[in-house]
Amino acid sequence: MTTTGSRHGLVLDRVRLTYPDGAARLTALDGVSMVVPPGTTTALLGPSGSGKSSLLAVAATLTVPDAGRVVVGGLEVAADGGALPPGRRAELRRTRIGIVFQQHRLLPSLTALEQLTLVAHLQGRRPRTAERRARELLATVGLADEADRRPQTLSGGQRQRVNIARALVNEPDVLLVDEPTSALDHERGEQVVELVTSLTRATGAATLLVSHDASTLGTVDAVARISGGRVLGAPGPALPAPAASAPAGPARRGSARCG
Repeated sequence: MTTTGSRHGLVLDRVRLTYPDGAARLTALDGVSMVVPPGTTTALLGPSGSGKSSLLAVAATLTVPDAGRVVVGGLEVAADGGALPPGRRAELRRTRIGIVFQQHRLLPSLTALEQLTLVAHLQGRRPRTAERRARELLATVGLADEADRRPQTLSGGQRQRVNIARALVNEPDVLLVDEPTSALDHERGEQVVELVTSLTRATGAATLLVSHDASTLGTVDAVARISGGRVLGAPGPALPAPAASAPAGPARRGSARCG
């Protein structure tokens, strides 16, 4: 595996992934190619079973593809069926990849601040540095005043913002966002996507955002569609926001509200 530089975003090059299906193999990804440049957000749309989750798993280095190349932040992590060792890939996820889960997976016994400082501690940051980083991120997502609240006392939108802030603790090269609007109404869903795109531009991360709702994607940089394990053409421009919505534009850091 080779290093091709830093802050090169996410590259998937002719990625093929299959799973055992009895005596045969089921194709989950069929020659998928995609480039997400640093500081941009590409949304991936597709029906259930189209390959969205498989593509995220490959991009997150959780699954090794059968063929093709995967490059994260300039580091080639998989090529021609081979990959970095599991321990090295785990280190990569801890230090250079941020993941926003569809279900927030916040620990119920920890406050919003503690959710983030725990991640920072696991990365070896000193306690004071960890707390400073956590408070900065909570302020950035508009939750400075909610730092001492536990998940059960936060709204769905607020929990999702903690989820996003947690994924940014390690200052990732690549940010992977799985269905961030699935549990939110349309207005809050738009606000979450706007927050993600704003933070992406501010941090320089390359963001791949999986969604089922095209109507919330007015602020992303590009939209790709996947069906049957194939990306249909090159990612195109963002979809226009619905006419009833406010004009699309990047949110100022810390200004987006989604709960």
